[in-house]
Amino acid sequence: MFETRQIGQTTTYVSSVAFGCASIGNLYQKVTDAEAHAVLGAAWTGGIRYFDTAPHYGRGRSEQRLGEFLSDIARDDYVLSTKVGRVLSPGTQLAEADSYIDPLPNDVRYDYSGDGIEASLEGSRSRLGTDYIDIVYVHDIGSYTHGADNAAYMEAFLGGGYERLVRLKEHGKIGAIGLGVNENEVCIEIMKHHPLDVILLAGRLTLLDRSAEETLLPMCRDAGTSLVLGGVFNSGILATGPIAGATYDYAPASDEVLAVVGELQAKAENLGMPIATAALQFAIRNSLSASVLLGTAKASSLMRNLAALQETPPEGFNSAFAI
Repeated sequence: MFETRQIGQTTTYVSSVAFGCASIGNLYQKVTDAEAHAVLGAAWTGGIRYFDTAPHYGRGRSEQRLGEFLSDIARDDYVLSTKVGRVLSPGTQLAEADSYIDPLPNDVRYDYSGDGIEASLEGSRSRLGTDYIDIVYVHDIGSYTHGADNAAYMEAFLGGGYERLVRLKEHGKIGAIGLGVNENEVCIEIMKHHPLDVILLAGRLTLLDRSAEETLLPMCRDAGTSLVLGGVFNSGILATGPIAGATYDYAPASDEVLAVVGELQAKAENLGMPIATAALQFAIRNSLSASVLLGTAKASSLMRNLAALQETPPEGFNSAFAI
């Protein structure tokens, strides 16, 4: 079992390693129900007690599969997070949508208003089979996803969406409020207006991309906001190393990025560890990291990463990577 860590100043505690359920929503490839159940079982057996999902993942398929897996487990024995900002409704069956293969036949719309947030949560609770969500993340708000359309979404969220989440928390329907995003800027902007319990930050506090350290981390430290760290391999390159075809932020890595990763890999190898292990250890050892999110459809890959996280880093690890 992994240690538990507190989310912000709430009464919610999570395992220091989490399972991210995008893969069981058929991200990039179709996964059978049996394969999804197997990797979730491996996560549970490996000591993970915190599971993160979203309506976006297969237009509800991930939530549905996770709910089925958890249905035989006592509700107090696990922690669950899902996301708001996209509202699903019965719709068209598609072969693929937003990189998810064979999603559920649902249409989707963005809605960060209070009513949109409640509608999103109602659907999630039904698919997950629970009335209580431990952590609710506002999903993909920000210019990184929405570009010029983001101003209207921010107005809806700051104008009523956030307060609706506060009300749900006060009424005991949810345990913690956070953002689930791929950028620092929107976190900084929202924290100027409202406190957050936690941020699920993907790819911006990694061995390679430490851009969160300049402004966001000091803000989180001052506010008592926890981080859940996703995308710790920056979409692949910190798992594979600087090989031909390596990806960074879901695109082919530039020569500059390949060179930097080459230097990081050399440091890791000098310490006697693969770069993937160094990336995982970097994430779990950050003082604000409540949990490190692992996402895969393969039980073997998951178990390999869990083993790497349980290793004791060699002497000199912190100084080598300036932790």
